[in-house]
Amino acid sequence: MLYAGLDLSRKRLDVHLLEESGATKEVTAVAPDADALRTLVASTARHGEPVRAAIESMNGARFVHDTLELNGWDVEIADAQKVKGLAPLACKTDRIDAWVLAELARRDLVPAIWLPSPGVRAERERARFRLHLVRHRTALKNRIHATLIAFGHPCPVSDLFGTSGRELLNRLEIPEPWAGTMEASLALIEELEVEIDLCEKDLRRLGADHRYVPLLTTAPGIAWILGYTIASEIGDISRFPSPKKLTGYTGLCPRVHQSGGKDHRGPLARNGPTYLRWALIEAATHAAHHPAYNDHYERTKRRLGKQRGSKVARVEIARKLAEAIWHMLTRNEAFAPAGPPSVLVA
Repeated sequence: MLYAGLDLSRKRLDVHLLEESGATKEVTAVAPDADALRTLVASTARHGEPVRAAIESMNGARFVHDTLELNGWDVEIADAQKVKGLAPLACKTDRIDAWVLAELARRDLVPAIWLPSPGVRAERERARFRLHLVRHRTALKNRIHATLIAFGHPCPVSDLFGTSGRELLNRLEIPEPWAGTMEASLALIEELEVEIDLCEKDLRRLGADHRYVPLLTTAPGIAWILGYTIASEIGDISRFPSPKKLTGYTGLCPRVHQSGGKDHRGPLARNGPTYLRWALIEAATHAAHHPAYNDHYERTKRRLGKQRGSKVARVEIARKLAEAIWHMLTRNEAFAPAGPPSVLVA
């Protein structure tokens, strides 16, 4: 067996090939495209041994992984943060990184990440693209609000971009070039709304046939869009053996530093998919008013005060939702809040 470490950059893939003994067999670099990767596989085939490779998780790593595996290599994608923890380096270059990954592969210490199937990747792309469009629309709306404030125009309507709000914008006297940029922003908002509506129709249609989405929509705060986003980011629930594992994957747990008798809780870990954290926090905002969570939300908010109480309370509700989601999807059951234990009467 040969062991390859792959360090990917924008225009180059550094390759370090090791023997079973740890001796260097070959050091090279190729372009990270399909033809160059096939040439790499063909050139290493002359050694007559199978190859096990490791590459750090980053944009483009899955393409390299898929291409090399289709051509006969066994490739694992390593968690970049865990690789740094296993092999901290005083001197860091692309070639050294490739050697470190090859050593981890040789010693069977690669902290491999779970790879979603092509179907799950497609689900994630649909949900993430919709969110991408929504963020652009929000940025344009905020820009228009800022323009009105800059020229001393209050906003007396609840929805500036509804019918009455548009009429108000048409009557306002805004000098150039701000009037022109505001008109262009409104036109872009209309186009984005059309695309967002199309995305939401697709998500609703596809979510109806999804094995998780109908269950997720029974939980408080989760409708079709958030349900589809959460389902696509989780992937296969069976890869989480407990609700704590799923909650840890969301990145909504605080960092913990313990030493002796001291226990310090830091900011949120923020590992795992950003979109999953966003969806759970969005759901928690609405679920906080549900009878199952409202008492806990209000207690936390009062205990921590106005400045940060509501934010921390929402994160706690999001963690509780993650635990509930694990039970729902694992047992294939709709949401059912845990009530007080029943009292046996003699």
